[in-house]
Amino acid sequence: MKYTRLGNTGLEVSRICLGCMSYGNTGTGINERPWTLSEEESRKFIKLALDNGVNYFDLSNNYSDGDTERIVGRAIKDFVRRDDVVIADRVFAPMRPVPNGMGLSRKAIMTEIDDSLMRLGTDYIDIYEIGRFDYNTPLEETLEALNDLVKAGKVRYLGASTMYAWQLMKAIGIQKANGWHRFVVMENYYNLLYREEEREMLPLCESEGIGVTPWSPLARGRLTRPWVDGVQTTERGKTDAHASQLNITTNLDKPIVDRLAEVAERRGVPMAQIALAWLLSKSVITSPIVGATKEQHIKDAVEAVELELSEDEIAALEEFYKPHTSLNNYNFKLQAR
Repeated sequence: MKYTRLGNTGLEVSRICLGCMSYGNTGTGINERPWTLSEEESRKFIKLALDNGVNYFDLSNNYSDGDTERIVGRAIKDFVRRDDVVIADRVFAPMRPVPNGMGLSRKAIMTEIDDSLMRLGTDYIDIYEIGRFDYNTPLEETLEALNDLVKAGKVRYLGASTMYAWQLMKAIGIQKANGWHRFVVMENYYNLLYREEEREMLPLCESEGIGVTPWSPLARGRLTRPWVDGVQTTERGKTDAHASQLNITTNLDKPIVDRLAEVAERRGVPMAQIALAWLLSKSVITSPIVGATKEQHIKDAVEAVELELSEDEIAALEEFYKPHTSLNNYNFKLQAR
């Protein structure tokens, strides 16, 4: 495993981040995901990631209604020293179907940070991210509350996820003007099938020294196998509510997947390794967030760190890309109170 600094901070993270959405109960509340794993199964993959040098773990407070935090917290306590891992956690998504049960108000943030710390069984979260832009809360209210969490020692660094570049820059401007702790990481949707972030977000992050940790770097598995009879080839692909919002279409994206398969065949490696190696070739990318429900998933991610693509291979992978509809506004329907 290789390690790098997160943006312009001194924090060292592995080039692969383990996404933990798949670890937790089957969803007994408002955050139902029928494809998640039991705690016993989940611990195997957390341990395997640690054994392969992964020190960076990504969660959200709403994953499996908080059960993911409990599982990861117990596993880390059993397998490794807490200070030797980096935990990224998020706030915004609905936790309870009541007023103030979601969003980025001061009340919601202060409630959710304490609940997350309790479930994780830790005194602090390394990176605390806002999961979306909250149009219903003044940005200053959100940013001051986040700054107070850092001052209180509950959070070490701040991050953001899935928004427009102007929204991130506006937030940074407010943080700078008030002397508040700044966002140091952007977690956004970016992969071979969705490169709209190259227009504004990635140049902004590079200019401001913000690390980038793409979620769904393999496009919900669609970059891991040839497309046959459509693109929904797994149980998760058929039932994942997020997957249906990613605007992946055969006419735009199949040529890219076909080219990816060609490059992988010439290299003699799985398609997933090539897709991740392409991401890691971008200087602004810190650590793709990779989910794992099979040992091969972690093996491919780890081996991708050592895989260097030639300029010709990168150009071939990028050749067929065509503009897509921006997804930075997706899922805001969650904000209906």
